[in-house]
Amino acid sequence: MTFDAKCRLCPRLVDFLGRVKADYPDYHAAPVAPFGDNDAQLLIVGLAPGLHGANATGRPFTGDHAGILLYQTLHQFGFANQPEASSRNDGLQLQNCRITNAVKCLPPQNKPIGSEINTCNGFLQHELENMPARSIVISLGSIAHQAVIKALGLRQKAYPFSHGMEHQLDERHLMIDSYHCSRYNTQTRRLTPAMFKKVFRRARKLLDGR
Repeated sequence: MTFDAKCRLCPRLVDFLGRVKADYPDYHAAPVAPFGDNDAQLLIVGLAPGLHGANATGRPFTGDHAGILLYQTLHQFGFANQPEASSRNDGLQLQNCRITNAVKCLPPQNKPIGSEINTCNGFLQHELENMPARSIVISLGSIAHQAVIKALGLRQKAYPFSHGMEHQLDERHLMIDSYHCSRYNTQTRRLTPAMFKKVFRRARKLLDGR
């Protein structure tokens, strides 16, 4: 199913977004659309919009800590025209790259429940089905990884999550796993800039070779 900016299929998320909108009237506080080239060969899949990031700005990984390392890295490897993302009007453009989330709405405590991930999975399935041949997916975290596996109708146990691991999912999609570039992961050094850049350097090399 194609992305629906007016989706209200998850009652818990609808209720939570209503309360967030009341507290922050200027926030987007609605489903966040994918961002980037429609025919991109690289799809980055995150978890869900952040409260003061994508939920506020209406664009994935824009305006919060997680976006700092992501957009710096995308710019370094030629997937973005600038290294910073602050708002939807900042002039940022992606090049052969698209960013989405496993769950399109902000969940409480940034933790979607299983039914919400499953309900939103149809949107991700549509995005994956419309990618060009020989594309690459970078999953940021285990929930994003699992959502991609589910969207393609594959067995979870056949594709375990591990940072830097590559999975040939089918003839069209190769997936590379990465820890999520969240504030917690970067500040605890579970994910370092060098580790993150290694993932995107590999994606760049594979795409250039194709």
